[in-house]
Amino acid sequence: MNQAEIAAFKSMVEATSKATSTIKSDFVQYKHLDFLDNDIETSGKLAFKAPGWVKWEYTTPYQYSVIFKDDQMLINDGGTKSSVDIGSSKLFKKLNELIVNSVKGTLFKDEDFKISYLKTTNMNKAIFKPYDKKIANYIASFELVFDRDDGGVIEVKMIEPSGDFTKIIFKNRTLNSSLSDAVFTN
Repeated sequence: MNQAEIAAFKSMVEATSKATSTIKSDFVQYKHLDFLDNDIETSGKLAFKAPGWVKWEYTTPYQYSVIFKDDQMLINDGGTKSSVDIGSSKLFKKLNELIVNSVKGTLFKDEDFKISYLKTTNMNKAIFKPYDKKIANYIASFELVFDRDDGGVIEVKMIEPSGDFTKIIFKNRTLNSSLSDAVFTN
């Protein structure tokens, strides 16, 4: 993208983000490990509620959910529940911000990344490479793919330093529908 296209794209994404109070979506996640012939496929549902509550609920092939809410990470692993205080860890807080901002598509102001922009006929892509060495130990790059029409995130790809990656494709996105706070309880 040229500078004018980048500015227009960022404006559209920021406008979409500001106008979005909730997101509900199905997702399919692919975990690619070099030593496996096939990617590991899981699926489930995502829920987001402003300002920063996120729930990833895996439904196939297992039952597992992770909720990020008020500096807490709440985990339900097939009925076994636990929580982690992420507010006291700078690294966990940064990873939580990455998750929330990637769902919302609002990573552009983050000065922790070198950002590249690409486009095709039906999508835009932003590639984030962390400057912070601690984050770079976990994530070599972070790619967000956006719908060209509405600026919503349709795919997230996290690439590890080893080259292994996790790709999440969102389907059936619904914005600004009613979403109870009870969804974000463990």
